Amino acid sequence: MLTKLEALERRFEELSRLIADPAILADPPVWRTHIKAFNELQQIVEVYREHRGTLKELADAREMARGGGEPGLSELAREEAARLELLGAAQEERLRVLLVPKDPNDQKNVILEVRAGTGGEEACLFAAEIFRMYTRYAERRGWTVDLMDMSRADKGGIKEVIASIEGKGAWSRLKFEGGVHRVQRVPQTEASGRIHTSAVTVAVLPEAEEVEIKIDDKDLRIDRFCSSGPGGQSVNTTYSAVRLTHLPSGLVVSCQDEKSQHKNLAKAMRVMRSRLLESAQHEQDKERAASRREMVGSGDRSEKVRTYNFPQGRVTDHRIKMTVHQLPEFLDGNIDEMVNALVSHHQAEKLKEEIKV
Repeated sequence: MLTKLEALERRFEELSRLIADPAILADPPVWRTHIKAFNELQQIVEVYREHRGTLKELADAREMARGGGEPGLSELAREEAARLELLGAAQEERLRVLLVPKDPNDQKNVILEVRAGTGGEEACLFAAEIFRMYTRYAERRGWTVDLMDMSRADKGGIKEVIASIEGKGAWSRLKFEGGVHRVQRVPQTEASGRIHTSAVTVAVLPEAEEVEIKIDDKDLRIDRFCSSGPGGQSVNTTYSAVRLTHLPSGLVVSCQDEKSQHKNLAKAMRVMRSRLLESAQHEQDKERAASRREMVGSGDRSEKVRTYNFPQGRVTDHRIKMTVHQLPEFLDGNIDEMVNALVSHHQAEKLKEEIKV
């Protein structure tokens, strides 16, 4: 680990010179590449330098404790050495975590897709609650939610909704939310008071940048049509809604939220790029070691990840066997406790994998 840290420190010092170089400053794309790499290394190097300083202080304290000087000073030195040993061990563990390979998508915005699954109208109502939960969570973190497309059900629920969530670290916090979310409760339409089980599917995709996913014009078919609202009623009489079909893959994306055809096309392209990126990454994931499959959040949409039990007021995440009992607060977007546990579990699994290697 020491050799790797020394190499990273040298690279950090090189990058610090490059980002201040007038020739680099005059080339924005190159400068952005270097500043991104600089920022990724900064915390590692800072902790490494603190750890190196701690080890030097520890050596001095041990020398003083062995020096045979005044008894009072030797005792103080031993106490200081014990404190520094604990600090050094904590810093070393922190460095091990920081050296675990980062998800390159962590700082990206996300495309969130929520769809009603089994359960009919009740599933549509729950889909609306799940979408509101993520909207409230985004508000708590200061992120921006941009609605792209929505298909409403007759009784106020949602059949399908697609939105982008923009903000620092959005993917790092939401990437484990994909899968089947199950609800157990008495539906509003149930006269006998029986508990029903319904489900919605959630997909969370890292938003792909144009430089990552290139789409040739010849590979796209663009259909334009009039937007429509609940029950099929006409919203406008212009052909502002857009349907994109990616011919090689068969992927289809529709967007009708904006009154402008150009804006709908731009939004649809964002969703299309993100779905193509997800598809490419899924193919890469299948080729990785079997230990990778054991990690939290495979992103498989058929995977039951969470149950919301209304009679007992609890939410259970089945991947990490964690239950919280503040269901109303959870559905109001207070999901950080669960998200933190998922992130910590993922980091622990990654660290075990690195140690095996």
